[in-house]
Amino acid sequence: MDLPVDEWKAYVLQKWSLLPKSAQVAVSTAETLSEIFFHSSSFLQSEDEKFLKRLSQGYLVGKDPKAPCFYREEGNKKFQEKNYSEAAVLYSKGVSHSRPNTEDISLCYANRSAALFRLGQYETCLNDIIRALTHGYPERLRPKLLLRKAECLVTLRRLKEASQTISDLESNFTAKPSPAASPFQILQENLCCLKMKIQGKENLPETFPMTLTKDFEGVDLTEENEEISSASSSVCLCTDPLKGRCLIATKDIVPGELLVKEDAFVSVLNPGKMPPLPQGLESRWDTRVTNGDLYCHKCLQHTLAMVPCHGCSYAKYCSQECMQQAWELYHSIECSLGGLLLTLGVFCHVALRLTLLARFEDVHKVVRRICDEINNKDVCLPESKSLVETFNYCQGEREEIGEVVQTQIPGCNLNGKYENNYNAVFSLLAHTENHSPEHKFLCALSVSALCRQLEAASPPALTTGLKAAVTPELCADLNVWAVAMLRHLLQLQCNAQAITTIQHTGSKESMIADSGQVRLATGIFPVVSLLNHSCSPNTSVSFTGTVATIRAAQQIKKGQEIFHCYGPHESRMSGAERQQKLRSQYFFDCSCPACHCEEPRAAAGPRWEAFRCNSCRALLQGDDVLSCGNRACPESISRNHLASQVQDLQQQVEMGWKLLRNGKLEQAIMWLLRCREDAESFLSAEHAVVGEIEDHLARAYAALGDWKKSATHLQKSLQVVEVHHGSSSVEMGHELFKLAQVLFNGGRNPVSTVNADESLSPRQITFAIRVHTAEKLFQCDEDLQCPKL
Repeated sequence: MDLPVDEWKAYVLQKWSLLPKSAQVAVSTAETLSEIFFHSSSFLQSEDEKFLKRLSQGYLVGKDPKAPCFYREEGNKKFQEKNYSEAAVLYSKGVSHSRPNTEDISLCYANRSAALFRLGQYETCLNDIIRALTHGYPERLRPKLLLRKAECLVTLRRLKEASQTISDLESNFTAKPSPAASPFQILQENLCCLKMKIQGKENLPETFPMTLTKDFEGVDLTEENEEISSASSSVCLCTDPLKGRCLIATKDIVPGELLVKEDAFVSVLNPGKMPPLPQGLESRWDTRVTNGDLYCHKCLQHTLAMVPCHGCSYAKYCSQECMQQAWELYHSIECSLGGLLLTLGVFCHVALRLTLLARFEDVHKVVRRICDEINNKDVCLPESKSLVETFNYCQGEREEIGEVVQTQIPGCNLNGKYENNYNAVFSLLAHTENHSPEHKFLCALSVSALCRQLEAASPPALTTGLKAAVTPELCADLNVWAVAMLRHLLQLQCNAQAITTIQHTGSKESMIADSGQVRLATGIFPVVSLLNHSCSPNTSVSFTGTVATIRAAQQIKKGQEIFHCYGPHESRMSGAERQQKLRSQYFFDCSCPACHCEEPRAAAGPRWEAFRCNSCRALLQGDDVLSCGNRACPESISRNHLASQVQDLQQQVEMGWKLLRNGKLEQAIMWLLRCREDAESFLSAEHAVVGEIEDHLARAYAALGDWKKSATHLQKSLQVVEVHHGSSSVEMGHELFKLAQVLFNGGRNPVSTVNADESLSPRQITFAIRVHTAEKLFQCDEDLQCPKL
């Protein structure tokens, strides 16, 4: 996913093991990136490129002229099953394989518009109708499509446009009389019904403004920082002798305050891991749904109505505008390399895109720095005349120890401002000396193979769009850009951010919906990267598309450092586990208060895995044999026996969950209550399985409309989640969001989600939107708490 596919990694590592010892030493002892690249790339042979090409051909990224018909038929099957979302995705796959201005693409757009209409996405449906007509939708089928257009316009209360469309349809029917029993008669009958709808809706009031959906997500920084782009004036950029750059509070900060709101300088959609395809037709045409089918490859907006690249079937966008922007910025070069980039991994793709975007900035100094390194000259930090204060940190407190001194902060421009630009990205540490020789060899060989493909595909590609400050002769040398790409590839291990989102599962027909966090993309955020790690952070990070938002999770005093978590969190890992993770991936030992003050965990394990005595209810303690913590109680039991009981209970809970998903609510409740009774006999009240049972019961009672009981069980689940994951974790955020929904729904119709189509007051709608957005404030992940990778 991040790194190349396993086959290429294994191939390169075997190649490394067969290199002469002198060659391995040369790579291992190389002091500059240019030396690493030149030593490694000299070993890339034609057979290596052929092997990589075979791997790349396993990805279907070109346009197959036979695919649109297949996907349209598969989409029709889902449509008949009333699975309109999957039908829309399959039609989109057909669109992505179609050439512009063909019947194939027009039919796929038209069919997708029907699915979108059934899903109530009328504006998007209209867009697809327009696309179908633009690409030459067959004349014989147009009346049905225009009738759908009129229905959308009526629903959207665009009555004047609807009347005009209906008038055009009537003219069409008059000009082409048809037999009474034909489908045209059915269309005419539907047309009459539609005209009656227009007459009935002419005096209806306008719907409540949907701008309220942006009332919380669209919050901007109240006062932007003059020295750090995308940051509030509540923080400043400083340097620490040990930690390097860091953000410090310039005033007392209250919980929830917005500190950073930054758009990714670069982001690449995560294709996700897919199991091997079965043999046969589907080995060519995949019907499974991935993130690439649901999210715009440019802005990461969720959509069922993708607009494809005209040159490949992989890149898809939410609009023509995003497609055009991506083409101009980078995709015109990436388009023919889709299979290779999927093989080499997301990090290599990000590294290439970063280098391509450098063309659109004044990169003269950056290129000069790369060339200086190639020529074994010292690479200087960016010229900056900003003033910073040096601070000494003692037990988490900031104390000023010296006078303000003049220094240079990497990434700042001549005026001392740190911006979201290529210069800031280039200044991020690559930690070249800390990466293993094998990893550097893998990265360098991958970059070398990519550059050879770039050179073969379009030699002048990288020079196009460069400003006059950079001479074509200089940039035509791909070695310059190869070294830059290698630098970025090594930077990403410590500086890449996992962009996450909440994905909902279950159809509208299902009584039980579920949601979970997924990793959507990998991005580079120069300002967010300034934050240092803490295992107990004082901020939370969330994402809306490509925009990262950092808010204070607790009160932060003036002068304190702003922290977030790179992944290892005190509520999820022991101190030893966290230190090992941080040392192996980020190359430092953590000295945050959570690590400094942590006490060794009891032998009985964490509280969410604890057992209790069946006799006196006290917690059990011990290793292989557990004894009651109550000295007056003689009970003891083997851990293996208890583990077996847990497995049996988990199977029973799973059966209750299946009953719940199948809509057998009363049976599910009775089953789960028995499970809870069994759990109480030997599990602690904070055990993870107990929390799972309480959550399932809350869902069941919510589906029945018993909001009071649902809230009671959900509050018990909350207690377990807080102990297990922490008060500001994504899991806690999910539970709080569900509890808010239950409490909100308790005063109205028993539905599981807020439905904007119901008759709600503006106040209710506003509250519902705020509750929904609150979920995003907790978006972190067990491995991506920061969410750094």
